[in-house]
Amino acid sequence: MFGFYNKLLRVDLSNKTYQVEDIPDSVLEKYLGGKGLGSYLLLKEIPKGIDPLSERNRLIFTTGPISDTKMMGSSRYGVFTKSPLTGIYSESYSGGHVAPVIKRTGYDAVVIEGRADDKVYLEISDEGVKFHSAEHLWGKYTYETEDKVKEEVGISGAEAVVIGPAGENLVRFACIENNYWRSAGRTGVGAVMGSKKLKAIVFHGKSQCKLADEKLLASYVSDLVKRGKEDPGAKAYRQYGTPMLVSIMNSVHGFPTKYWSKGSLETWENISAETMQREMEVKPKACTRCFFACGKLSKIKNGPYEGLEIEGPEYETIYSFGGLCCVDDIRGIAYLNDICDRYGIDTITAGNMVAFAIEASKRGKLDVDVEYGNVEKIAWLLQDIVHKRGAGKVLAEGIKTASKELGLEDLAIHVKGLEPAGYDPRILKGMGLAYATSDRGACHLRATFYKPELAGIIDPDTTEGKAELFVEYEDRLALYDALILCRFFRDMVLWDDLSTIIEATTGLKMTKDQLRKIASNIVNATRKFNIREGITKKDDWLPKRFFEEPIGPDQKVITREQLETMLKEYYKFRGWDEEGNPVGFNL
Repeated sequence: MFGFYNKLLRVDLSNKTYQVEDIPDSVLEKYLGGKGLGSYLLLKEIPKGIDPLSERNRLIFTTGPISDTKMMGSSRYGVFTKSPLTGIYSESYSGGHVAPVIKRTGYDAVVIEGRADDKVYLEISDEGVKFHSAEHLWGKYTYETEDKVKEEVGISGAEAVVIGPAGENLVRFACIENNYWRSAGRTGVGAVMGSKKLKAIVFHGKSQCKLADEKLLASYVSDLVKRGKEDPGAKAYRQYGTPMLVSIMNSVHGFPTKYWSKGSLETWENISAETMQREMEVKPKACTRCFFACGKLSKIKNGPYEGLEIEGPEYETIYSFGGLCCVDDIRGIAYLNDICDRYGIDTITAGNMVAFAIEASKRGKLDVDVEYGNVEKIAWLLQDIVHKRGAGKVLAEGIKTASKELGLEDLAIHVKGLEPAGYDPRILKGMGLAYATSDRGACHLRATFYKPELAGIIDPDTTEGKAELFVEYEDRLALYDALILCRFFRDMVLWDDLSTIIEATTGLKMTKDQLRKIASNIVNATRKFNIREGITKKDDWLPKRFFEEPIGPDQKVITREQLETMLKEYYKFRGWDEEGNPVGFNL
């Protein structure tokens, strides 16, 4: 089919072999690529009930039909597996410059299975697979690893994905890094890579995928770029990036602070986008083929971390360390961000685990020397987590396991083992529905529903009728992930645009209803996977603290009745039965 090679590369690390397999048109027509193809393969290939860190788990990399095309926002790849953090469906995406190069290898998906006897890294190209020793790389930071494997392969234009010591040590929220600061961050995909003794993958190739109508795509992209030059949202991202949300979320009292006990940080101005621009040298940085340039290459001008350069920190990192851990110094947050990137751990989970540890220590449940706002003590705890030393050993297992072991399950904030992002559902009720129903746990990205709530498209306090709009957002963004298209185009690329893009790349001419059917197939596949792994309706719920501990000047909560109302409507619009089971869906 146009836009695809209809090829899958299967790499068996146990035997150090590989083979190429065909992907039928029927699969791609039903699920497209990206998340659709990854979810189909997960449900088809991973046996029920396996240990995510066993050799029977799969690690699947995918691109989409817009990858390595002229389409803006197309430089993202997806990683799919069974999560070692949550034990359920796992997906994670990363930007940067890797996705187009993965596409040029000539495969729509790379499935990695088994476990190597010794430490290895892979070289994957349109000419096959090479297995290289990684003994000399084990224990090295992500930055150094990326530089070294690209140097050793020696191919101009090659790109790499790598893990750091956290992935090697099977920290359950380890991530996969590329281009130094881009991360496939959530759900522990780096731990799965480490469990397979796989330190890195280097991609290169010259394959070119045929498109259905290159002129149509070029015309659409030209118009999109023109709109992007004047788009207010694009301008804001170019200037401030995601840190602009710090002021927005504090103004509505939905900025999670002091481990979810408050909705704003009194000194939030110290960690705002404006302060970041003042205290650091900040330059816009874009992924391949993108006019948003939301990334911020930032260099600290002075102080104890003078000279440190990172891409970021992003809003979610500022919320997790600045809000939850009460670090009110943007330079200190950048330093903690750098530690996470070097070692290869997810900043959202890391910040949540540190704040949880502070509260556990206050209650006498955990012997750890860490305090709110103390950057150096937080830095030491992060390293203890990576190396599984002292208190870090239990924290490295993730919030669900750690809270149970410490007898603090009522304190812990998570859904299905994954912590929420920086949008408090007591203020933004639709985010409560998002966290409760997301396929990978408490995720903000499946519908990015904070956007319509903050923009006034729908009242944040409304619950009646909210699920219908939520499902439409979720469907549209499921198609984004099937393409794979960056979330930040959500206000510019709507249903008609998606029809044009899919027609230009794949040749499939689809109405909105037909597009939503594909989205429904994808959502149902992920739900089916989770049900098979033991998820039931009772897991589509929120931590009780959100129901019982009010925040903000108006002392808001989300009630159990409000969530139940939204869930019933959500199940209805999803075509699921009252227990949350997809009706009539078959792989």
